[in-house]
Amino acid sequence: MFGLGTQELIIILVIALLIFGPKKLPELARSTGKAINEFRKASSGLLDEEEEKKEKKESKKEETALKSEKEESVEKIKVKEQ
Repeated sequence: MFGLGTQELIIILVIALLIFGPKKLPELARSTGKAINEFRKASSGLLDEEEEKKEKKESKKEETALKSEKEESVEKIKVKEQ
């Protein structure tokens, strides 16, 4: 994880238990988990929005390319008719 071993984790948990107490520690862990979960949802939502914007830009580029190809083919046909 962050280079923390079992002993370091135990020491951190004991210190947290001493600071917050046995009644407050589960509530603190629960609220921390909820906050992390909300952060993940928000960040994934932003990533999804960015992907949608990129897809829209790509589809617009494809549409303009198709339109220009159609216009070129129409011009070729007009030239052949004359």
